[in-house]
Amino acid sequence: MLALSACRREPPPPSAEYEQASRQFRTLYAQKLDEAYLDPQMGEIEAQLQRVPQASLDAPAAQELLQRIARERARMQGEVDARHKAVASAREVPPTASSPSALPVALPPPPVEVAPADAGAPDAGPIPGPQMGTPASELVAGFRGCFQRGAPINVEGRGLRETWELNPRTSCTLEYPTHVDSVLLIEEGRVLMVLPKSSVRTVPRTLDGGTAPDAGR
Repeated sequence: MLALSACRREPPPPSAEYEQASRQFRTLYAQKLDEAYLDPQMGEIEAQLQRVPQASLDAPAAQELLQRIARERARMQGEVDARHKAVASAREVPPTASSPSALPVALPPPPVEVAPADAGAPDAGPIPGPQMGTPASELVAGFRGCFQRGAPINVEGRGLRETWELNPRTSCTLEYPTHVDSVLLIEEGRVLMVLPKSSVRTVPRTLDGGTAPDAGR
């Protein structure tokens, strides 16, 4: 019995550092959920976990929590980077200098407003969809996602301008019938004009000493 008593080992003590770090982790995660992994306070929690003695009862749990924080932080950072890349890509105008639509085009003259013959006619209400002055940022995810980026147009006297057009899906053409076969011309981050595709004229331009043929309307 004396020999057995001499061989008995005391269990390793718990760690005050782990208790404090795990409490802080639970509080922070309850406040911010997965966003907590990108919070600067998470670095303090990691430092506290790294101070947990290897011989303590909580050493395995501390290592497991450290691995979880590193794994989830990498996942969250990847999602943030993907969102930023998607926004940047949506705002980028792809270079299409060889495309016929990138040739200089002249904008049609503004329409002449004609007073209605019957002043008492009822107002038809606002036209649905983006109009002149609509921020281009709303075209990325707004309007039920029914607008897509078109080929840029080199506007005579203005330079290369971004364009958007209606997605040909049936639901979109029914939702925004006035934008079928139209082009949204973007300038300074807003819709400059809503043009019928048939009204955009391609202006002939000298290329390599010759003259490019008129592409028509």
